[in-house]
Amino acid sequence: MPAHADTALPEDPAALTAMILALRDELTEARASLRAAELGLQIQTLEAEKLRAQIARLRHQQYGWSSERLAGEIEQLELRLDDVLTDLAAAGGEDDTKDAAASADVPEEKTSRRSRRPLPENLPRRDVEHLPATGCACAACGGVLRKVGEDVTEILEYRPGRFEVLRHVRPAFSCRSCEAMTQAPMPSLPISRGRPGPGLLAHVLVSKYCDHLPLYRQSEIYARDGVDLPRGLLAGWVGKGASLMEPMADHIGCHALAGSRLHADDTPMPMLAPGRGRTQTARFWAYLRDDRPFGGTDPPAVFYEFTPDRKAEHPQRRLREFQGILQADAYPGFDALYAGGQVVEAACWTHAKRYFHDELVSTGSPIAREAIERIKPLFVIEAEIEGQSPELRLAARQARSAPVMAELHTWLEASLRRISGKSDLAKAIRYTLSQWTALMTVLRDGRACLHNNAVERQIRPLALGRKNYLFAGSVEGGKRAAIIYTLIGTAELNGWDPQAYLRVLLERIADHPINRLADLAPWTLRPQAI
Repeated sequence: MPAHADTALPEDPAALTAMILALRDELTEARASLRAAELGLQIQTLEAEKLRAQIARLRHQQYGWSSERLAGEIEQLELRLDDVLTDLAAAGGEDDTKDAAASADVPEEKTSRRSRRPLPENLPRRDVEHLPATGCACAACGGVLRKVGEDVTEILEYRPGRFEVLRHVRPAFSCRSCEAMTQAPMPSLPISRGRPGPGLLAHVLVSKYCDHLPLYRQSEIYARDGVDLPRGLLAGWVGKGASLMEPMADHIGCHALAGSRLHADDTPMPMLAPGRGRTQTARFWAYLRDDRPFGGTDPPAVFYEFTPDRKAEHPQRRLREFQGILQADAYPGFDALYAGGQVVEAACWTHAKRYFHDELVSTGSPIAREAIERIKPLFVIEAEIEGQSPELRLAARQARSAPVMAELHTWLEASLRRISGKSDLAKAIRYTLSQWTALMTVLRDGRACLHNNAVERQIRPLALGRKNYLFAGSVEGGKRAAIIYTLIGTAELNGWDPQAYLRVLLERIADHPINRLADLAPWTLRPQAI
């Protein structure tokens, strides 16, 4: 019977005609969306083929005087291919069949269970037995159970330094009284019907995003251990793992942006411009909540966002509901947030001092040196009041820091009149004076920090990744990176080894109720050793 057979249809011919036309439009739109999705998959597949051909051709040419330049080009193409394969897997295009065909021992995710090659016999195996929840009693009649067989599912796992095969053994029992069959269900896996255990998937993700090892290099490393995991397979795991954990990253973002004070910063990330064969400058944004400097007890969290550019609309959209103190640099894109009055600007004294430091290194300027010496006492005072309540911090600043700042302001104005207005030193002084109201926020609110160093520390791993990645392969690749960086960064802030946290999260999140996501947050779960 059709799905809508029980739905009452209008008797009026005009209303019935309108309903038919509406349904026809919906069907046309759905078919168009399906064709667009299929076309997108075809384009990505063709791009993957093109990248493979380019890599093969360049490897053939990688000898002679230009080998270093060619090595760099090959590296870029390999990284782009990693992202394309992950995009394909996330979109349903599945695994890298070319890599699979090139390998004689490839466990493919999409093949049937019968055609799967067994996991290497030389790997150690560990049995985990799953018994029925009712124990030795029949759930139907209470009779005694007898074992009549078992199902064994082998999962490839990773423990620090070695692979192992985890054998999920599920004995099947028959009731002696009523012959009812009883068997424990198979535990859920991070990837349905997939081979990776949560420990292995966590290791792949941390290796890529925390240790900055591209997937094709990981594949080579695993092959030396006798485990053949082609990059296409790893790409599929990365895409599905990031998608599975995205709700937790969103939950962390909501918590981070709900604080009364927020650190914000951004860093450039080259991204391949689709179809142009060159890069454009994308952006990673970091939003950090950490109340510990003013004695707050709420857990710290960092939320990352990837955008294809640095337009002001991105932070304004992300922070549209935020109310409180925003610790940031002088990026003009934040100005609209301050104009509303709900967000209070707090500038960074480290930024101000850095301009003078650069001038001192460049020219040895005595004025730059004196500016640094005049700013130093502020950082000494700040270190002494770290972790105290906002009231105590504010009192100490007003008593000790305010006179230092007042003298510095007078000295900067006098120094500016004595030097060339076009010099870099004059620019450093004008920057500090132009930010003076925001720099003085620390004298009006004890929750404000003197500097933005906390979020800059969270940005540093991304800068290292940028050095190793060379670029982000696509917008979707950047968004996946932001999800994993959010989980890794927040786990570390809450005392976790990131690989241990991802393993625990991947073990549980697939079956976890979405309305109880807070139970799996890094600050709720107790940190564990791997």
